[in-house]
Amino acid sequence: MNSAAQIAKHFRDVLFGGNWTSVNLKETLGGITWEQATTKAYSFNTIAILVYHMNYYVGVITKVLQGQPLDGKDTDSFNCPPVNSADDWEKLVQKTWEEAEIFAKLIEQLPENKLEETFISEKYGNYYRNLHGVIEHYHYHLGQIVLIKKIINNSIAQ
Repeated sequence: MNSAAQIAKHFRDVLFGGNWTSVNLKETLGGITWEQATTKAYSFNTIAILVYHMNYYVGVITKVLQGQPLDGKDTDSFNCPPVNSADDWEKLVQKTWEEAEIFAKLIEQLPENKLEETFISEKYGNYYRNLHGVIEHYHYHLGQIVLIKKIINNSIAQ
């Protein structure tokens, strides 16, 4: 398996399972209701906002992989559309799975030498760095979601 295929697998693993940490987004989000996804715990972002935020960067980089310009702002990455129903929550989660698979397939198609090329501008480093950055970003926020879920479930149980 070449490096691009390994990166795509690593990305899928954090979403769907099989990674080194044995924690993945799909299982973690399983059973979370829209009310739980929008519950504010302390000063943390909600689970829904974190899911949107994580997927925001996948969308931005997907467009670059499709030959489009880089068009994204960190400030927009937390602008989650309102989640006011189970249907809204399901649409957000389904969009995450669908866009993740598109992203992974695009990574798999990258020629090996593309990974070392500059990603848009020198300030962003190369493709390899950015693709792994997305995976690191998912692991970071997945940990937050796990903790927020525990906090919410503990407050409901008490």
